[in-house]
Parts: sequence; structure tokens; C-alpha cells
Amino acid sequence: MKAYLFPGQGAQFSGMGKELYENNDIARELFEQANAIIGFRISDIMFAGTDEELRQTKVTQPAIFLHSVILAKCLGDDFKPDMVAGHSLGEFSALVAASAISFESGLKLVIARANAMQKACELQPSTMAAILGLADEVVEQICEGIDEVVVAANYNCPGQLVISGSIEGIDIACQQLTEAGAKRALKLSVGGAFHSPLMEPARLELKEAIENTTIMPPVCPIYQNVDPVPQSDPEKIKFNLITQLTGAVRWTQTVERMLADGADEFIEVGPGNVLQGLVKKVNRAVQTRSAAVPA
Repeated sequence: MKAYLFPGQGAQFSGMGKELYENNDIARELFEQANAIIGFRISDIMFAGTDEELRQTKVTQPAIFLHSVILAKCLGDDFKPDMVAGHSLGEFSALVAASAISFESGLKLVIARANAMQKACELQPSTMAAILGLADEVVEQICEGIDEVVVAANYNCPGQLVISGSIEGIDIACQQLTEAGAKRALKLSVGGAFHSPLMEPARLELKEAIENTTIMPPVCPIYQNVDPVPQSDPEKIKFNLITQLTGAVRWTQTVERMLADGADEFIEVGPGNVLQGLVKKVNRAVQTRSAAVPA
């Protein structure tokens, strides 16, 4: 069974989508449609922008979404998913690719999400850190014992968990986790505490937009970040999307459940190959590859 995976923030690079635009009429039309919706030529930044330009929240999230979704649409009949999942932002890409949300509605939601998260980041200085080499339970227990906002945010693969919270909370956690035996406790260069309670203002802002968006049953089950079980019910999909901003990305559990449900090939749709690496750390024997438009 084929599982299609859609990456999140951090996968962007200058030149992403350029070949699609130049060689595919469907891609060109969708990029131009996106430029009109966004109000500036995001395609120009994607194709030739600097790393600094691509790191802007208003660019990063829609850029990754566009690359993933347009690539999926250019696959044509080759895109036959038995199941889909997306890492954080990638969940929106997965839903559009699986025909649960229209291209225009998905892009507008991603723009709203990026703006809401940016505002939440500005309300309180906050950050994230990658913790390597400790069991999830140990990380969770230490975070729970800290009298600051600090939570497990991204369960990326066994032995790799990202925590999220206030700057002071993350500093305390990194020290305690290192003392507990973590191989590394590395603060990340991010704008704020994503997937933590500090994103509550963003969740409230995005809630209305999601509730007002038409969501159809996807063409195959989607495994969502906060509740990694096969899901096709539009109302439950909406609830999980809203919860995602303050909830954890349970990627390890998602991959494990997809494998248990019969996935034997994981295909990454979008920039980079980070998700393939995470899948291999869950099960080294499983087949992975990047999506490519047929010649």
C-alpha cells in the first residue's frame, strides 16, 4: 500500500518548483493562480529568492504548501494514495492533494495559519529545541516538572523529540535533559513555540477560518498529527486541524500506525527528503522515495 507524505516548515530551498513551472502547464496555471490569491509573486521568491526571503513566515508556509500540492497534481494518474499524512503544515497539503479541500481554500487557510502563528510568536518570546537520544517518556516527565511552559511538540522518530515553550522553560529543560543523558539538546532557530499552549491565540484565530472552510471526505484516509489514526470524517478532520496548532505532531506514532495498517511504500511529495529519513528511523527496511513527475 502506498502512503504519501507531505513535509512541513524547514524543507524550503531556493529554486523549489521552478522546473515544474517551466515544464508543466498545470503547474504554471496553479502557480499563477496562487500569485493572484496571495497578492505578490511568491513563485518568483520560490524560484530565485534568497534563503532569508524564503524564511519569512508569509512566504515559507505557502511556498512549501504550493510545491507539495502542485507536484501532487502534476503526478496525474500516478498519484494513487492508499493513505496520506503531513508533518505539521504538511497536513494541509495532504488534505488538498487528497481532494478534501480545494486548492484555493487550502492556500487561503495556509496564509491565515502563517499570519496567525506570526502574531502569536510576537506576543511572547518563545522557542523550540531538539532533544536527541532520550526516551519520549523521560522527556515528557522532565518537561512536566518544570514550572514554565514547556511541552513535547514533535515526536519525529525514536530518539528524536522536539520540545516547545518559553525561552526560560526551554533553557531549563535543555539543562535538565542533558543531565538526564540526552546526547544533544539543541535550541532551534525558529520564530516561536509551535505546537505548544503559547500558540493558543493562533488556534483561536484559525478556528473560525477552518470551521468556515468546506471539507469533503478525502479520497483515502488521512492520518493527522494530533490523533494518528485513519480519518475520513470531515468534522473530525476539522477538529484535528484546529487542535494541531497547540497539540503535538505525533509523527513517530503516525508512521507506526501506517505501517501497521499495511503501508509498504512511503512517497514524499514536496521539497526535500526529511520525512523519508524519519520513516527509515522507524523501520529501516521499508521502501521510501521522492515523488517525481513522469517524463
